[in-house]
Amino acid sequence: MVSDEHVSEPAVARWTRATVYPDMWVDPDDDPRESEVEVVDERGALLENLRHYRLTLEMKCAGLDTEQMARRSAPPSTMSLLGLVRHLAEEERHFRRVMAGEDAPKLYRTDEDRDGDFNGAVADPAVVDEAWRRWRTEVELTDRYLAGVTDLATRNAGYSDLGPEPGGQVQLRDVLVAKIGEYARHCGHADLLRELIDGRVGQ
Repeated sequence: MVSDEHVSEPAVARWTRATVYPDMWVDPDDDPRESEVEVVDERGALLENLRHYRLTLEMKCAGLDTEQMARRSAPPSTMSLLGLVRHLAEEERHFRRVMAGEDAPKLYRTDEDRDGDFNGAVADPAVVDEAWRRWRTEVELTDRYLAGVTDLATRNAGYSDLGPEPGGQVQLRDVLVAKIGEYARHCGHADLLRELIDGRVGQ
């Protein structure tokens, strides 16, 4: 007799909406990440990459209900797509706290619960709505700051906990690279989370 612990759930069929390239999320003509803007300098390249990964996060969450957004990957991990949205809202806010020196306390994390962004990502419509609202607000505020600063060598106005020497100075370019890396890493997580939820795949 096979014990229950060895019974696995049926595999979710893999699928994509793309017809041109079957390993993509959507066809190129339907991909909002595709842009005709010509990147001609370092600042443009950094901002374009940030835009690309923000859109990727939204695309990976598209069409999911509350339970699916909050569904966790596998024990003991608390990671979910909803948790990623909350986590990246924190990261956008962190950007402003470091670079602009704004008074922007953490949204979800506390000293008692350093993973509050993921642990609090529960299947509640109000929690999902609030996460998206927070994320979009923080993105808008980050972009407002970036629109007013053209020099990538601009130093942080707030306390920096980045790099090997916390409290030191960092340049805007370094913080942008760090945030792009954060988004890219978590968009990889989102790839796997989405495929586990409904089988949809694509880059």
